[in-house]
Amino acid sequence: MRSQHIWKEKDEEGRKREVRVTKFGGEWKFQAKFVDERDWTYYERPLVEDLTTLRDVVFRKYQRRRASAEDVEAIDGLLRLYAVQE
Repeated sequence: MRSQHIWKEKDEEGRKREVRVTKFGGEWKFQAKFVDERDWTYYERPLVEDLTTLRDVVFRKYQRRRASAEDVEAIDGLLRLYAVQE
């Protein structure tokens, strides 16, 4: 089953950035773009900051029964994997 999580944030310079994360077939795909850009940037290796925010977003959805515990655990695993590599 496909699930998508979207959020917007501002960087240090005040530029708005939209992040979209899609899970399909057990695989997470990350994409982001600033409001002044035309094309999306696709990440093979997600940013740790995006993973942390995604974890918060999915955990809040889990508390409202709109996401699964398996998704939260999968994101925790990705955080451990990518945080160690940095």
